[in-house]
Amino acid sequence: MANTYTQLTIHCVFSVKGRENVLSKPIREKLFPYMSGILKNDGAFPLAVNGWIDHVHVLFECPPHLSVSDLMARLKSASSKWINDNILIPGKFQWQSGYGAFSCSRTHRTRSINYIVNQEQHHTKRAFKEEYLEILSKMKLNSGKNTFSNSTNDRRFCTLTDSCSCVYKKA
Repeated sequence: MANTYTQLTIHCVFSVKGRENVLSKPIREKLFPYMSGILKNDGAFPLAVNGWIDHVHVLFECPPHLSVSDLMARLKSASSKWINDNILIPGKFQWQSGYGAFSCSRTHRTRSINYIVNQEQHHTKRAFKEEYLEILSKMKLNSGKNTFSNSTNDRRFCTLTDSCSCVYKKA
Protein backbone atom coordinates (compact mmCIF):
# COMPACT_ATOMS: atom_id res chain seq x y z
CA MET A 1 0.00 0.00 0.00
CA ALA A 2 1.51 3.31 -1.07
CA ASN A 3 -0.21 5.48 1.56
CA THR A 4 -0.58 5.40 5.34
CA TYR A 5 -4.02 5.96 6.84
CA THR A 6 -4.56 6.27 10.57
CA GLN A 7 -7.22 7.43 12.98
CA LEU A 8 -5.47 7.56 16.35
CA THR A 9 -7.53 9.57 18.83
CA ILE A 10 -5.92 9.60 22.26
CA HIS A 11 -7.37 10.79 25.60
CA CYS A 12 -4.65 11.53 28.17
CA VAL A 13 -5.11 12.47 31.81
CA PHE A 14 -2.43 13.68 34.23
CA SER A 15 -2.35 15.58 37.49
CA VAL A 16 -0.47 18.28 39.31
CA LYS A 17 2.35 16.93 41.48
CA GLY A 18 0.88 15.98 44.85
CA ARG A 19 -2.54 16.61 43.30
CA GLU A 20 -2.37 20.14 44.67
CA ASN A 21 -5.32 22.41 43.81
CA VAL A 22 -3.28 25.14 42.10
CA LEU A 23 -4.83 25.43 38.64
CA SER A 24 -7.19 28.34 39.30
CA LYS A 25 -9.65 29.42 36.64
CA PRO A 26 -7.45 32.35 35.44
CA ILE A 27 -4.49 29.94 35.09
CA ARG A 28 -6.59 27.32 33.27
CA GLU A 29 -7.90 29.96 30.84
CA LYS A 30 -4.30 30.69 29.78
CA LEU A 31 -2.79 27.22 30.23
CA PHE A 32 -5.16 25.12 28.14
CA PRO A 33 -4.81 27.18 24.93
CA TYR A 34 -1.04 27.15 25.48
CA MET A 35 -1.08 23.35 25.84
CA SER A 36 -3.15 23.08 22.67
CA GLY A 37 -0.46 25.08 20.88
CA ILE A 38 2.25 22.74 22.17
CA LEU A 39 0.37 19.75 20.73
CA LYS A 40 -0.09 21.55 17.38
CA ASN A 41 3.59 22.50 17.23
CA ASP A 42 4.52 18.86 17.87
CA GLY A 43 2.36 17.72 14.93
CA ALA A 44 -0.69 16.46 16.86
CA PHE A 45 -4.21 17.78 16.32
CA PRO A 46 -5.81 18.84 19.63
CA LEU A 47 -9.55 18.19 19.90
CA ALA A 48 -10.08 19.20 23.55
CA VAL A 49 -7.83 20.43 26.36
CA ASN A 50 -9.45 21.10 29.70
CA GLY A 51 -9.32 20.07 33.32
CA TRP A 52 -9.86 21.13 36.86
CA ILE A 53 -7.83 22.59 39.72
CA ASP A 54 -5.60 19.51 40.06
CA HIS A 55 -5.52 17.72 36.69
CA VAL A 56 -5.74 18.01 32.91
CA HIS A 57 -7.48 16.02 30.16
CA VAL A 58 -6.24 16.24 26.57
CA LEU A 59 -7.88 14.61 23.56
CA PHE A 60 -5.91 14.71 20.33
CA GLU A 61 -5.31 13.04 17.00
CA CYS A 62 -1.87 11.48 17.12
CA PRO A 63 0.11 11.22 13.89
CA PRO A 64 1.58 7.74 13.33
CA HIS A 65 5.19 8.95 13.45
CA LEU A 66 4.84 10.31 17.02
CA SER A 67 4.58 8.32 20.23
CA VAL A 68 2.14 9.20 22.98
CA SER A 69 4.91 9.01 25.57
CA ASP A 70 7.06 11.54 23.66
CA LEU A 71 4.11 13.90 23.20
CA MET A 72 3.17 13.71 26.89
CA ALA A 73 6.77 14.26 27.99
CA ARG A 74 7.04 17.38 25.80
CA LEU A 75 3.57 18.66 26.75
CA LYS A 76 4.17 18.30 30.47
CA SER A 77 7.73 19.69 30.30
CA ALA A 78 6.90 22.72 28.15
CA SER A 79 3.72 23.59 30.05
CA SER A 80 5.35 23.35 33.49
CA LYS A 81 8.23 25.52 32.23
CA TRP A 82 5.71 28.05 30.93
CA ILE A 83 3.85 28.12 34.27
CA ASN A 84 7.13 28.64 36.14
CA ASP A 85 8.54 31.21 33.69
CA ASN A 86 5.34 33.26 33.99
CA ILE A 87 5.22 32.81 37.77
CA LEU A 88 1.57 31.75 37.65
CA ILE A 89 1.74 30.03 41.04
CA PRO A 90 3.93 30.63 44.10
CA GLY A 91 6.84 28.19 44.29
CA LYS A 92 7.90 25.64 41.72
CA PHE A 93 5.18 23.99 39.62
CA GLN A 94 5.47 20.35 38.52
CA TRP A 95 3.21 17.71 37.00
CA GLN A 96 2.87 14.33 38.69
CA SER A 97 4.96 11.64 36.99
CA GLY A 98 3.01 9.31 34.73
CA TYR A 99 -0.29 9.70 32.93
CA GLY A 100 -3.25 7.72 31.70
CA ALA A 101 -3.59 7.31 27.93
CA PHE A 102 -6.71 5.83 26.38
CA SER A 103 -7.48 5.36 22.71
CA CYS A 104 -10.89 6.58 21.62
CA SER A 105 -12.87 5.28 18.67
CA ARG A 106 -14.31 7.74 16.16
CA THR A 107 -17.83 6.91 17.38
CA HIS A 108 -16.94 8.02 20.95
CA ARG A 109 -15.08 11.17 19.99
CA THR A 110 -17.94 13.68 20.44
CA ARG A 111 -18.83 12.16 23.82
CA SER A 112 -15.18 12.40 24.91
CA ILE A 113 -14.91 16.03 23.78
CA ASN A 114 -18.08 16.93 25.71
CA TYR A 115 -16.81 15.12 28.79
CA ILE A 116 -13.51 17.03 28.68
CA VAL A 117 -15.10 20.42 27.90
CA ASN A 118 -17.46 20.05 30.89
CA GLN A 119 -14.80 19.30 33.50
CA GLU A 120 -15.64 22.27 35.73
CA GLN A 121 -19.29 21.23 35.97
CA HIS A 122 -18.34 17.57 36.35
CA HIS A 123 -16.08 18.28 39.32
CA THR A 124 -18.72 20.08 41.33
CA LYS A 125 -20.01 16.53 41.99
CA ARG A 126 -16.88 14.40 42.34
CA ALA A 127 -13.15 14.55 42.99
CA PHE A 128 -10.39 13.70 40.52
CA LYS A 129 -9.45 10.49 42.36
CA GLU A 130 -12.98 9.10 42.02
CA GLU A 131 -13.12 10.15 38.37
CA TYR A 132 -9.75 8.60 37.50
CA LEU A 133 -10.43 5.33 39.30
CA GLU A 134 -13.73 5.09 37.41
CA ILE A 135 -11.94 5.65 34.08
CA LEU A 136 -9.45 2.91 34.93
CA SER A 137 -12.28 0.60 35.94
CA LYS A 138 -14.22 1.26 32.71
CA MET A 139 -11.05 0.52 30.77
CA LYS A 140 -10.66 -2.75 32.68
CA LEU A 141 -7.45 -1.58 34.34
CA ASN A 142 -7.40 -2.82 37.90
CA SER A 143 -4.46 -0.70 38.98
CA GLY A 144 -6.42 1.52 41.35
CA LYS A 145 -4.42 0.56 44.43
CA ASN A 146 -1.13 1.58 42.84
CA THR A 147 -2.43 4.61 40.97
CA PHE A 148 -2.54 6.86 44.01
CA SER A 149 0.54 5.62 45.82
CA ASN A 150 4.27 5.98 45.30
CA SER A 151 4.69 2.45 43.97
CA THR A 152 7.33 1.36 41.49
CA ASN A 153 6.78 1.62 37.75
CA ASP A 154 3.59 -0.06 36.62
CA ARG A 155 2.48 -0.58 33.03
CA ARG A 156 -0.72 -2.37 32.12
CA PHE A 157 -2.49 -2.86 28.79
CA CYS A 158 -5.96 -3.96 27.80
CA THR A 159 -8.15 -4.26 24.73
CA LEU A 160 -11.83 -3.47 25.05
CA THR A 161 -14.74 -4.96 23.18
CA ASP A 162 -15.99 -1.60 21.85
CA SER A 163 -12.94 -0.92 19.63
CA CYS A 164 -10.96 0.97 22.26
CA SER A 165 -7.66 0.04 23.78
CA CYS A 166 -5.84 1.78 26.57
CA VAL A 167 -2.62 1.97 28.48
CA TYR A 168 -1.97 3.33 31.93
CA LYS A 169 1.63 4.33 32.40
CA LYS A 170 3.27 5.25 35.69
CA ALA A 171 6.71 6.59 34.93
